[in-house]
Parts: sequence; structure tokens; C-alpha cells
Amino acid sequence: MTDPIADYLTRIRNAYLAGNKIVEIPSSRMKLAITGILCEKGYILSYKEVESAPQNIIKIALKYHPQTKMAAIKKIERVSTPGLRRYTDVKDMPRVLNGLGIAILSTSKGIITDKEAKDLNVGGEIICYVY
Repeated sequence: MTDPIADYLTRIRNAYLAGNKIVEIPSSRMKLAITGILCEKGYILSYKEVESAPQNIIKIALKYHPQTKMAAIKKIERVSTPGLRRYTDVKDMPRVLNGLGIAILSTSKGIITDKEAKDLNVGGEIICYVY
């Protein structure tokens, strides 16, 4: 696997399309940070890291609307890839869905959202868009 973050996002996207309630993903520090942001912003219900033999696993409880059973995440897409890195500074920070979605960035302050990056006045690598 050449891009573990793309694999992470694809597993979440596929789990939503299949209507699953829980998805298991191999763990890393970056994936845990992204999952924490998704939980904090209300795109997933909860998550926990489970220790297993070769590699720890992140169990993510996906969020759906109670009556309509619509997924909380409409679209989750990778922006910066290993072959083409995408960086931004504070002045050119992207607005996802005119401010309704979030962009997750890797900055010198850690993995944060676009709004937090503007507040901290830092730029960085755009990992993904979520809405």
C-alpha cells in the first residue's frame, strides 16, 4: 500500500456506502488525529483504538441521521497525494462547500482543521476535504 491515508478515507467511504455501523482501520498517529477531528466535528459518533498483535486497530462508529438513515459524511476526498503534494498558506486557505465543510491540514502545530489553522495563522499540507 503506497498511500495509507487514501486507504483510510476509502474504507470510511465504502463503509458508509455499504450502510455499516462500524469500520475497522489499521492504526497510526496521523489516522488517530484525523479520526479525532472527525469525531470532534460530528462526522462520526465515536472511535477507540484496540490493541492487536501485528498492528493496533481503530474502531470507528459511523453516524447516520435517525429518521432518514442518511450518512453524516456526504463526501470525503483526498487532496494531497504522495505523487502531488498540495500546500496552502493562510491567505489562500480553501473554503470547503462555502464554509459548511472542513479541510484537514497537516501543519507545524499538528493535524488541524482549516478554521483552526486560520486562527493560529499557519499553513500546511491539505490532507482531505470532508462535507
